Amino acid sequence: MTPRLAIVIVNFNGGAHLEACLHSLADSPPATRSEVIVVDNASADGSAAVVSRFPTVRLIQLRENAGFSAGNNAGIRASEGELVLLLNNDTIVPAGAIDRLVAALDARPDAAIAGPRLIDGSGTAELSFGPMISPVAELRQKVITSLHARGFGPVRSWVERATREERSVDWVSGACLLVRRAAANEVGLLDERFFLYTEDVDFCAGVRAKGWTVLFTPAAEIVHLRGRSRSTAPRQASAAYRRSQLAFYEKHHPHLVPLLRTYLRIKGQLP
Repeated sequence: MTPRLAIVIVNFNGGAHLEACLHSLADSPPATRSEVIVVDNASADGSAAVVSRFPTVRLIQLRENAGFSAGNNAGIRASEGELVLLLNNDTIVPAGAIDRLVAALDARPDAAIAGPRLIDGSGTAELSFGPMISPVAELRQKVITSLHARGFGPVRSWVERATREERSVDWVSGACLLVRRAAANEVGLLDERFFLYTEDVDFCAGVRAKGWTVLFTPAAEIVHLRGRSRSTAPRQASAAYRRSQLAFYEKHHPHLVPLLRTYLRIKGQLP
């Protein structure tokens, strides 16, 4: 019987995090009929051996590190089912969380994407949604995220309140993103120009452009050990972020690209 839900996990040298993620899924599998697919981006840390410990998990091994978008697309194309969950390898899925996320999307036929409330290992909420990327929106998100990480009380309180309310948003984090396959196919899956970062914002923008709604819901809560995947290769991740940022502005705000290039050149971060 065809699974209703495909859970796609992209991995690159994150075997330890991947193992914890797969254990959480195996210990409390969703009631929704599902399959789990790990797409490994040519890891050199024995990640394939980790996956072999979970016989029901399907492994797709790419010959090179094709990036986050391409990895997810490979998993989507290899799967079936009307729903696809893009899930980071540095997440832990509590019992019932995926079913609650599916139920939230089912309750909103106007929505094509749903993202859950993300928390860190200590239970602190992450600001995992926001307005469409622009210079002002980026600055706002970075200031909030920085103050939140430093434990600034008013910002932490605001994030806690904001992430307790279901709402339609411009984007939700690709760390855990549930999408209707029909809508994903309609926009041509994820744009592979985005090797790492901003692919989720772009994907949500494409879905919204087709008339769908993007939903953030606190009905489901997922643990996201934020930054663990970046820590495996911080320099490469930083350079990838800047390349994705440029690609995003070239696609969505082309008139601002010269200004962005000048800014990155001054900072010594022009890729």
